[in-house]
Amino acid sequence: MELLIGDILLQNGVITEEQLLTARSAKDETGETLDEVLLRQGAVKEKQLLDILSDALGTRWVHIPERIDPQVTSLVPAEFAFRHVVLPVSRENGVLTVATLDPTQLHVSDDLKMLTGLDVEMVLAPRKEILENVETYFGTTVEKMIADLSVGGDSSKMAEVTEVTDLRDLAREPTVINLVNLIIFQAVQERASDIHIEPFENTLKVRYRIDGMLREMPPPPKHLQAAVISRVKIMAEMDIAERFTPQDGHIRLRMGDRELDLRVSTVPTVFGESVVMRILDKTSILLGVNELGLFEETERKFTRLLHRSHGIILVTGPTGSGKTTTLYAALNYIKSPALKIITIEEPVEYNLEGINQIQVNPKRGLTFANGLRSIVRQDPDVIMVGEIRDPETAEISIRSALTGHLVFSTLHTNNAAGAITRLLDMGVDAYLLSSSISGVLAQRLVRVVCPNCREPYRPQEEMLAICGITDPEKYSFMHGAGCEECHGAGYRGRSGLFELLVLTDDIRDLILTRPSTNQIANAAHAMSLREYGLEKVRHGVTTLEEVVRVTVDDEI
Repeated sequence: MELLIGDILLQNGVITEEQLLTARSAKDETGETLDEVLLRQGAVKEKQLLDILSDALGTRWVHIPERIDPQVTSLVPAEFAFRHVVLPVSRENGVLTVATLDPTQLHVSDDLKMLTGLDVEMVLAPRKEILENVETYFGTTVEKMIADLSVGGDSSKMAEVTEVTDLRDLAREPTVINLVNLIIFQAVQERASDIHIEPFENTLKVRYRIDGMLREMPPPPKHLQAAVISRVKIMAEMDIAERFTPQDGHIRLRMGDRELDLRVSTVPTVFGESVVMRILDKTSILLGVNELGLFEETERKFTRLLHRSHGIILVTGPTGSGKTTTLYAALNYIKSPALKIITIEEPVEYNLEGINQIQVNPKRGLTFANGLRSIVRQDPDVIMVGEIRDPETAEISIRSALTGHLVFSTLHTNNAAGAITRLLDMGVDAYLLSSSISGVLAQRLVRVVCPNCREPYRPQEEMLAICGITDPEKYSFMHGAGCEECHGAGYRGRSGLFELLVLTDDIRDLILTRPSTNQIANAAHAMSLREYGLEKVRHGVTTLEEVVRVTVDDEI
């Protein structure tokens, strides 16, 4: 639907291509939807947006009435209303009028017809009105539900269950189903990337990772532990009878116009199974190279590397630094019918149209190394290797690049120069490395100052000294005061810091001498991650504290 909104507004001359690109970039940094960004930036008025969309989609739009008949809202289950973000507005002459953010989802209309036995008319309405009223008429929060569950209730029944049949029955209790659904729904609403459910001696903790930082939620009652964990395992198609061996699974969900894939991992701990759900939002990963947060000069150099016909381009950084997003953006940038692109990943996080993707499966003997050998025989032009983990994969990747392929991959190193020394330490011959590497992009993610509560501030003198800032008057220091939108954190969304190392003839000659990381970095004269971050501080995008937090290892 978001792609459709952009295209419709563009075709109607309401916004320019530049405004659309700017809005798409902003939405990925703030976590807002495209229409929210366009409205906030003043590119379009809400009434104008709804008028144009209703004409284009052949539907009408309405304001949500101040009061909706409870008999109307009772026709739609709360779980369905939350999952698809729909609000029954009225019932008249056998027709149920339902407000939605996306009237193009015909299957939602069909499901509502089956649920209610009525004809259904899907209408548009202002986003804020729909969300607020869905929350009012159907909503509760994890906090409220946990508070209700903690008061009274027969805890002994759930605390003593050990039999698999009983666990399965408990996991199907409406209370447990609603609680788990709500935990997932609220995590998605708050833009969490991961949900942690962790058993301890006296508590069952739930934590969300939002913008790279864990935030603790109110804990569910301890007696629900077995039922909650079993419910997640059933949803992920895991074996609930096996509680002493790590397991992996996944859950596919649709919430409104968003397709979600939850990668679920369980491990046994002293007090029960710990569960982590990684939330993969298929609508948010496919960024353009121009949406990554690269400065203009860095973007120009990086795209020049992408136009090469052969060589290796590496993306480096710790887990969670956005490496996969950058690789997918690069593949989307060069994708064309004239190129055969094959990837080998663990796991395949998102399906890319027109690209052959292979998932590593060590149990079946499919590793990065032997999978890569087979890929080379598939006549590819471009190869993406999810990660170079061992000397064998490194050597095959390099030889692939030397035989006329463009190869993308990742490494876990602190900076760009460290990727070169890491490959040398793996045993890769210096002359092969010197001939094959085209460039290395190191990256980190910093939290962006919340646009709703941003205000000027003066960093502490100690922080200015750490960053070597002697001219603070040249900076637009901004931070978030904390508000409901950012849950008091002062940050909302993330942006990238980058260090691009493009191999020159001098650096290639230096590699032959097996140099240190510092020698390579000094020869490259590239803007470091810390310097890149300070430029973003200068423009008020993030704070000094954030830049120091994510780059401290690189400055030691």
